Amino acid sequence: MSALAKASGALKSVDYEVFGRVQGKDGRWYTEEEARKLGVVGWVKNTSQGTVTGQVQGPEDKVNAMKSWLSKVGSPSSRIDRTSFSNEKEISKLDFSGFSTRY
Repeated sequence: MSALAKASGALKSVDYEVFGRVQGKDGRWYTEEEARKLGVVGWVKNTSQGTVTGQVQGPEDKVNAMKSWLSKVGSPSSRIDRTSFSNEKEISKLDFSGFSTRY
């Protein structure tokens, strides 16, 4: 387990989907930036249904902060109608080394 994980307690993983006017290059870019600022890892991508989906992993408090950002803030040009979270669980190690955009 990394020093970051030990210092911050339990590691969490959660899948998300953001609904509204949320697609566009800047939406993914801002999501990556916020994830890096918070120190979480995972990914983000646009879906063919017009939503943005992804996964976030990291210390529980930082994952919770990212969940809040995904639900309430988003990119400056987005309009978030709702955000759904699923598969939230405690994990023993991170599956990703950073945060990336998938295509």
